[in-house]
Amino acid sequence: EDPTLERHFKGHRDAVTSVDFSRAKKQLVSGSMDSCLMIWSMKPQMRAYRFLGHKDAVLCVQFSPSGHLVASGSRDKTVRLWIPSVKGESTVFKAHTATVRSVHFSSDGQSLVTASDDKTVKVWTVHRQKFLFSLNQHINWVRCARFSPDGRLIVSSSDDKTVKLWDKTSRECIHSFCEHGGFVNHVDFHPSGNCIAAGGTDSTVKLWDVRMNRLLQHYQGNSVVNSLSFHPSGNYLVTASSDSTLKILDLLEGRLLYTLHGHQGPATCVAFSRDGDLFASGGSDEQVMVWKTNFDADYGDAVKPQKYGCSVDGTHGTGSEMDCGIHHKKTKTQDSGRTQEQPEEETSLASTLENIMGQLDVLTQTVSILEQRLTLTEDKLKECLETQQKIIQNKTN
Repeated sequence: EDPTLERHFKGHRDAVTSVDFSRAKKQLVSGSMDSCLMIWSMKPQMRAYRFLGHKDAVLCVQFSPSGHLVASGSRDKTVRLWIPSVKGESTVFKAHTATVRSVHFSSDGQSLVTASDDKTVKVWTVHRQKFLFSLNQHINWVRCARFSPDGRLIVSSSDDKTVKLWDKTSRECIHSFCEHGGFVNHVDFHPSGNCIAAGGTDSTVKLWDVRMNRLLQHYQGNSVVNSLSFHPSGNYLVTASSDSTLKILDLLEGRLLYTLHGHQGPATCVAFSRDGDLFASGGSDEQVMVWKTNFDADYGDAVKPQKYGCSVDGTHGTGSEMDCGIHHKKTKTQDSGRTQEQPEEETSLASTLENIMGQLDVLTQTVSILEQRLTLTEDKLKECLETQQKIIQNKTN
């Protein structure tokens, strides 16, 4: 069954730049050139929240893994961490000396990586917004930066036409991929962590194996690729392009599966939900659209190599083995229900732990908000005291 448009949200007053689902799909966040964040409820008739705070365009947004925080980056050079509730409280810190184009939480929710027009990638602690280190080898704007699923690697893409792979521990660039012929707008890790995909102004999407540092697949399109997102199964990739289309690539077959038309004007951003049932897109038409995936849900868990003979444009492809974690569908066996109770218990425990971690995120963020308010109050008191002292000095003189 083809993907279907489920609903669309209107509320932004300028182009939508970024979208992301909360873990449980209850909320969807979007950022826009109108300097606002919008938190949309997936429940019908529920009002959206508009978050004001950034002084310029919001270029990137993301929910934390627990879903209890939202990070945003802006052209005002700051990053904000929000509690996605009615009050919309946030802490703010000056992250870079130029526009912040990308924010991304590590899978444990403890770290945040940011990318900027100041040509740097920076890593921060989430709980105190403390700067940890900077990665400095790009020679032009850095458009995007992502943690690997295990948090050990960072990948970044830039207007210097490179994609760089970094070791988080040693803080060294371990490889530069230079095959793109234009600015590289977006990059992300495959769910297995073994390969990466990047798209850019040369209208291509390229996939590399990060263990062998070799090109696996190459898709040639007709328009600038602004954003991409892997399906959680790892078998599909969705892209958003300046020709207003969303394209779904089948990575098992190495071919274009669907071209979706919905946006009027460039499609600027796209993201799958955590379970892959939905994906959201945003565009220069100020709209946020939610699509139902309708893929076959039985992905299986076997990891096998796959040969590719051609790329999407019909030219001869790499023919290399795509064994970076793409799952082949598996036939169900009769004993598949034998260990059902144990996974359910584990899921329940994991869910409880995630909920506790999420509550800790909110508590820590609330403490940070209070600290920032106290600092502001202290600064105001100091200003008042200084003013009073000047008045007294003037009178005595």
